[in-house]
Amino acid sequence: MEEHKNSSYHIRLPILLAIALIVGVLLGSKFGEPETDERYKGSIQKFTQLLEYIENDYVDSINTADLLEESIQNMLDKLDPHTVYIPPKDAELAQSQLRATYDGIGVEFNILRDTLYVVAVLNGGPSEKAGILSGDKIISIEGENIAGIDLTNRMVFDMLRGPRGSEVTVGVVREGEDEIVDFDLTRGAVAQTSLDASYMVDNEIGYIKVNRFAETTYDEFQAALSDLKEQGMTQLILDIQNNGGGYMSAAIGIADEFLKEGELIVSQKGQSAKYDSKAEATDKGQFEEGALMVLINENSASASEIVAGALQDHDRALVLGRRSFGKGLVQLPFDLNDGSELRMTIARYYTPSGRSIQKPYEDGEETYNNDYYDRYRSGELFSEDNIEFDEDLSYQTSNGRTVYGGGGIMPDYFVGLDTTSNASYVNRLVANNSIREYTLDYRDNHPELKELGVDGFLKEFEVTEDMLNELVTLGEKNGTKFNRRLYEESKELLKNLVKARIAREIFNDDNAFYKVFNETNEVYKEAVSIFMNPAKLKENSNNVLLQNM
Repeated sequence: MEEHKNSSYHIRLPILLAIALIVGVLLGSKFGEPETDERYKGSIQKFTQLLEYIENDYVDSINTADLLEESIQNMLDKLDPHTVYIPPKDAELAQSQLRATYDGIGVEFNILRDTLYVVAVLNGGPSEKAGILSGDKIISIEGENIAGIDLTNRMVFDMLRGPRGSEVTVGVVREGEDEIVDFDLTRGAVAQTSLDASYMVDNEIGYIKVNRFAETTYDEFQAALSDLKEQGMTQLILDIQNNGGGYMSAAIGIADEFLKEGELIVSQKGQSAKYDSKAEATDKGQFEEGALMVLINENSASASEIVAGALQDHDRALVLGRRSFGKGLVQLPFDLNDGSELRMTIARYYTPSGRSIQKPYEDGEETYNNDYYDRYRSGELFSEDNIEFDEDLSYQTSNGRTVYGGGGIMPDYFVGLDTTSNASYVNRLVANNSIREYTLDYRDNHPELKELGVDGFLKEFEVTEDMLNELVTLGEKNGTKFNRRLYEESKELLKNLVKARIAREIFNDDNAFYKVFNETNEVYKEAVSIFMNPAKLKENSNNVLLQNM
């Protein structure tokens, strides 16, 4: 008789299955009602017996703790994409993500297809100063390849975080670029503030950009809103583009500033009634009157969608931009006995009209994560004509307008991606720190510019051809070959970015940066244009704001 030799996978498979069973049992007994324990008593006894056999009699030495960790991951992979298990060694780091400060390089990241993607660059941190951009892929750290090596969050934290003042080199691949670019970073204290900018566009229009919903977000927002009102603001642009979410409580607090007492902000419903809840506006709103616009895009998710959905459903704001991400699931952290954490989806949230905006995830995590590229290929990011709605998921706002659930918040006023400018040459100058180096030198060589003040600088300062030529020369010195066609296609963008960075460096003021940089933000520009010319809403058959303008 032929003897079959089992592979290591075949040896481990029954053990994994058994451990997965007991994990389910243990989780059920921990989180379920007390009387459910009896349902699993026999299984627990069976599993205990099984473990004893494996430990005492199995032919090979088995680390059951490691198998347990792996089986938990495998089990949760069968649930939704946002239910995650965080091992003990990662739990503290994970909990710090929405805290005020930490020491590191200042990026938010995601591990997708075993590649480390930069999701966001934190304002004022080492990575932002060096020129790393959202969407960059970090493929090496300290010269060692990290792509395709079964990366974990803990591994990334261990490699990128470290003592303040220590140095680390990361190798970056950028979309549209052929070469790997090394960035030398000095770790520092990264302040995780929630507001990137807050300023008056003119005598009436205010602008607030919120980058996350964290511990201090609501307090920061209240202070900014109060300050703008004191400056005479009667119209507000709330920018939550590229805001991936955070604490629901912060989103509820911000929405409350705009809605009248008793108006529903968000509701949630779970399998267990104990997770059902509703949040309504209080009588404490600072800006319940006056025109309001909310800017969103395909990277606005979760808490951002709670705010946009509530204001849209009550016809309180005009939502501009592109369809949001589509995350309508609520996670709750459960502490486990060994210091690990389970962040488990316990409910779906619903906008006031009853919409669930969670996009489908039944086809697996890879399909779920490729949603952005599917939108890009379908043309949805460029034209609203390419967006398909499910009429079975239509709902009505307070004023009877039709809105849709099933996958993100669709804006009231669509603004497509700008395809007129090719940014690849600019990206190369950013990646090799040429723009950063040039703007710092320019600041140091022109201290007199500070005397202009921010407003004077914005009005009077212009980036000249000579300045661009100097930057091109520096770029070539740093390894960016000059390309006339790409340069001409991105010239206006390059001018804008150089001026914005010089403004930030001279005045150490993020508002100064965004006052310049937003001139390349098509959604922002459209919002300002509508405030100044409300008739544009009539042209688009939308009168949400007409009564307030």
